[in-house]
Amino acid sequence: MNSLMASPVKVDAFRERITAQAEDLVANFFPKKLLELDNFLKEPVFNISDLKEINSEIDLTVPDPVLFTNSHDGLEPENAKKRKMEDGARDSCPADSAKVLIMPGGMMKSNNHLVDLIDRVKPEIRTLIEKSNTVKMWVQLLIPRIEDGNNFGVSIQEETVAELRTVEGEAASYLDQISRYYITRAKLVSKIGKYPHVEDYRRSVKEVDEKEYISLKVIVSELRNQYVVLHDMILKNIEKIKKPRSSNSEALY
Repeated sequence: MNSLMASPVKVDAFRERITAQAEDLVANFFPKKLLELDNFLKEPVFNISDLKEINSEIDLTVPDPVLFTNSHDGLEPENAKKRKMEDGARDSCPADSAKVLIMPGGMMKSNNHLVDLIDRVKPEIRTLIEKSNTVKMWVQLLIPRIEDGNNFGVSIQEETVAELRTVEGEAASYLDQISRYYITRAKLVSKIGKYPHVEDYRRSVKEVDEKEYISLKVIVSELRNQYVVLHDMILKNIEKIKKPRSSNSEALY
């Protein structure tokens, strides 16, 4: 019985905590964050005139193809077999031969310019998702029970929740976009390792890097804009959000 009586108290404490956090986010955190992101966009890192500056050279010389002949007696140099196993794949060759391209040792490095930039942008994306979720919970807790009539304020609350949910979804998609960049670049770099003579693969990596740089700038711009929109939308409708039914305020739960 004591635990049942304690539950409403804990729920009320949770509601009060969410309310305090959400109101502070809308009044203080959102405007502060939008200004920070606006200043971020003005930094030199986001104002490079020539995109070639963010390109990183792929340190992979073009070797001469090494041709191993598969003799019928099954004899083949042991080191050649080992290289084939490590490579994991063979080029399409005639039935009596297999072309193996030797890749130099060491790791194929990522584009450090973009890695550093992504490391700064990702926390901003996560912050927007978390803060939007807190404000969304606050508005949802303010929605009164379903009744006939006098639902204009409730519709404003629902629109606000829908906007916050949209912001969360879009921010999450930015994280997917970053993951896809790494996967796409890794596949292209692997192709360069396998086909170092093909210049287009090398150019494609640079194109992907430049595209990601532009995308990151757009992401930060969108994060800033979303803070602006949420701050403006909630403040303009704060009275209706807090008190959707002026004559039935006791119906809030």
